[in-house]
Amino acid sequence: MVLTVNGEPAEVGATRIPDLLAELGYEGTFFAVAVNQEVVRRARWADIELAEGDAVEVVTPRQGG
Repeated sequence: MVLTVNGEPAEVGATRIPDLLAELGYEGTFFAVAVNQEVVRRARWADIELAEGDAVEVVTPRQGG
């Protein structure tokens, strides 16, 4: 299925947020996820089923100044 991930089209097999993060190579736990402009609480990540065309934003902290 094709999702928009951080503004870019991505062909993925994952249908749940934890699987998507693993497929995309995200490691650790310090980031936030929004699906279709709604922030999803970490406790609900496994409950959200992604659908064709969804827009997913993964926000990670960055150092710098």
